[in-house]
Amino acid sequence: MDVFGILGMSLGTIGFIFALHALNKISALEKQLREQGVLDKS
Repeated sequence: MDVFGILGMSLGTIGFIFALHALNKISALEKQLREQGVLDKS
């Protein structure tokens, strides 16, 4: 049963890293769109 704990922790860590990477990419995209004038600067 320890295998499920190890598997859960590794998948949780991978999910957390993926979420941080996605957030970073979204922030970069928002910055680029604001510079191009597509989004308002609010």
